Amino acid sequence: MKRIHLYNIHGLIKSDGLEIGKDADNGGQIIYVYELARHLSQNPDVEFVHIFTRLIDDPNEDDAYSQEIEEINAKCDIRRIPFAGNLYRKKEELWEHLDEFVENAEKHMKTHDIFPDWMHSHYGDAGYVAKELSLKLNIPFAHTAHSLGRSKKSKMKDMGLSEEEAEEKFKFSLRIAAEEACLALAEFIITSTYQEISDWEAYDNYQKATFHVLPPGIDIEKFYPYYKQHLDNEEIQQEVMQRKYWVSQSIEKFLVNPNKPAILALARPDRRKNLHTLIDAYGSNKEIQSLANLVIFAGIRKDITNMPEAEKEVLTEMLLLMDKYDLYGKLAIPKKHDIDNEVSLIYQYCAEKRGLFINLSLHENFGLTTIEAAATGLPVVVTKNGGPSEIIPKCKNGYLVDPLDKHEVSNAMKTILTDEVKWRRFSNQGIIAAKKYYSWESHTNIYTGWLQETLEPKQPRKPKELKIPTEKADRLRNASHLLITDIDGTLIASEDSFPGLDQLKEFLARHRDDFCFAVASGRSYPLIQEVMQKIDLDVDIVVSSVGARIYYDLGGQSLDDDWMDYLSFKWNPDRIREKLESVHWLVPQEEEAQDIYKISYYYDPVDFDEEILRNALGKDFFQITMVNSHQKFLDILPVHASKGNAIRYLSQKWSIPLANVIACGDSGNDMDMFRKPIKGIIVGNRSKELNYLKEDEYLYLAKGKAADGINEGLRHYGY
Repeated sequence: MKRIHLYNIHGLIKSDGLEIGKDADNGGQIIYVYELARHLSQNPDVEFVHIFTRLIDDPNEDDAYSQEIEEINAKCDIRRIPFAGNLYRKKEELWEHLDEFVENAEKHMKTHDIFPDWMHSHYGDAGYVAKELSLKLNIPFAHTAHSLGRSKKSKMKDMGLSEEEAEEKFKFSLRIAAEEACLALAEFIITSTYQEISDWEAYDNYQKATFHVLPPGIDIEKFYPYYKQHLDNEEIQQEVMQRKYWVSQSIEKFLVNPNKPAILALARPDRRKNLHTLIDAYGSNKEIQSLANLVIFAGIRKDITNMPEAEKEVLTEMLLLMDKYDLYGKLAIPKKHDIDNEVSLIYQYCAEKRGLFINLSLHENFGLTTIEAAATGLPVVVTKNGGPSEIIPKCKNGYLVDPLDKHEVSNAMKTILTDEVKWRRFSNQGIIAAKKYYSWESHTNIYTGWLQETLEPKQPRKPKELKIPTEKADRLRNASHLLITDIDGTLIASEDSFPGLDQLKEFLARHRDDFCFAVASGRSYPLIQEVMQKIDLDVDIVVSSVGARIYYDLGGQSLDDDWMDYLSFKWNPDRIREKLESVHWLVPQEEEAQDIYKISYYYDPVDFDEEILRNALGKDFFQITMVNSHQKFLDILPVHASKGNAIRYLSQKWSIPLANVIACGDSGNDMDMFRKPIKGIIVGNRSKELNYLKEDEYLYLAKGKAADGINEGLRHYGY
C-alpha cells in the first residue's frame, strides 16, 4: 500500500467548483492535479492520496481555501499549509517563502502521522518543495513541470523585457534552479508529450534525468459521446437535461440563428491563445459565417474593467473585432460557466449541432481540450504547435493547422462543416481513441506501475557489458547526427528495387564521422540481417520488431540488454496470446515474424474493432502498445516498445540531440518516429494511411521513392 503526496503550491484548489480560468495561475494544471489525486485514490494499490497546497484566508476568496483539511473522498483529501501570509498571491510572489512551506508541511505530517511513501510535485515551486522534503525525509519523488522557466524566459526576452525586468517579475533564477534540481534528484520527470522532453534539453542536468511520457487522463464518465443518455438513472438524466438547457441559454441569447452549427473555442483570455486570429478568420469569411455561429468561452469574468491588464486587453480586442466585422447575432462570448459540471455539456451542445472545436494557441504544451472534444464526438481544428501534433495522429479526429494562417484555418473549418461523412468519421474516431489512449484508468494503471517498479526492493544488478568494438563505441559517442530509416518501402522499394540506394551509400561514406546510420523495422532481427546482406549495406544500430530490440551490429553479438530490461516490466506475452485466441479475425503471422517482445497478427480491415481487443485483454490492454500498418498487420508490443521510444533512448544513451536526428518512413508504424524536434522524411511511395499529413519545418514529404526520397529529404534539410 502506498501513501502519496501531490504538491501543488499555488493556485486555488478545492473539492467542488474549481475556479478554472479565474486568472493565469488557475488553468489546466489545477484540473490535472485534482483528477490525478481522485483517480489514484480509486486504485486498490494506493492507501491514501493527499494534495498539499497553500492555506488562504482571504475575504475576496471562497471560505473553502481557509480549511486546513478538506475531504475529497474516503481515500483522498486536500491539506492546506499556511505560509507567506493569509491573502491570495500570485505564484511569482511565493518563491522567496517556500522554505516556510517546507517547514510547516513537515510539521503537519508529524502532527497527523501522514508521512508519504511517494511524492509528486507540480510546477517549479512545488519541485523545490519536493526536493527539500525528499532530502530531509529520504522519500522519492517525481516531477511534472507543466511549463518551464527557461522557455518562458526566452519568450520574455523576445517580447522586449530586459533580463533585470524579467527576473524582478518572474523570479527566473529561483525557478530555473529548482527545475535543475528536479532533473538531478527526481526519480523521473513526467511529460505529457515526447516534444516536451526536448524542451528540457536546454538544462544543464538534462542528461541526469529519466523521462516518462504520460498524457493527462480525462474523465470518460463526464466527457462522454454527445448521443449517450443516462437512461438507467432518471435523476441523473433530469439533472443533465437541466444543465444542457442552462448551457444552451447562456449561448443562444447572443445568437440570431441558434440552429446553425457552432464553432467552439474554450480558452483563457491570454494573448498566446490567439483568440483574435480566430475572430479575424471567422469575421473575414462570409461563407463560414453563413455556415456556423462562433462561440467563445474565454474564462470567467464579471466586469472587464476590473480584470488584470493582460486579460482586459485581450477581451477588449475581442469585442472591438466583433464590432469591426459586425458579428452581433453570430458571435457568443458567455461570461461564465460551471467548470465541474458544464464543460462536457458545452462540447456536447456543439457536437449535437454538427459543429467543431477550435484551438489556435501559438503553442499548446499538451492540449487537454482537444481530447475532451474527441471524447464527446466533436471534431477539431487545432494548432500544430505542441502537444496536439501528437494527439491528432492517434485520435484522427480533425486537422492540425498553422494558427497564424487564416486561409488554412478557414479551409479546415469549412471542410468539416460541409462534409457530413468526414464529420461523422472524425467524430467516431475521436470517441474511440480518447477512451483507448487518454482515460484516467489507463493513466493511473501506468503511473502505479512506475511506482511499483521504483519503490519495490530490487536485487543488486551488475551493470551489463555492452559488447561493442571499441572503435564503434567511440564513433557512436562522437557522432553528432543520427539517420534512422524504416526498411521496407522506405530504404528499399521492394525486394528487387533499390532506387537511390547507391547515392545514399555515398552520402553515408562521406559523413561517416558525423552520422550514425540505423534501421528501424517491423522485421525480426534475422530478416533484417538477410535484407541488409542482400543490399550490401552496413549499419551502426538495428532497431528490430517495431522497437522491441536494439542491436549494434549485424552479427547478433551486441544486444542492448538495458533496453530489454526496460521493456520487460509487466510484459506477459503468453497471457496476451491466450486472451486473444478468442478474437477470430486475428491470424498469427509466421513464426519468423514473432519475437519474445513482439506478437504479430494479420487482419482484414473490415473486421478490425479495437473495442473487441480491449475487452479481450482486460487490464493487460494498458500494458501494451498496438501498432497497425498497411491496414493488414497488427503488432502487439510492451507498453514502452516503439520505434519512437527507441530513438529517444538512443538519443540519451549516446548524447545525440533530438534536433540532430533524421527519421525516415513510409507507413503508419513509422509515425511514432516523427516527434518534434526530430526531422522527419516520408518517402514518395508512402502508404495511403499517411495522406492526411502536411509538410512543415519538421516533416518533409518527398516525391522520390524509397532511398531516392531519403536523399531528397537530406538535401531539403541542408545535408
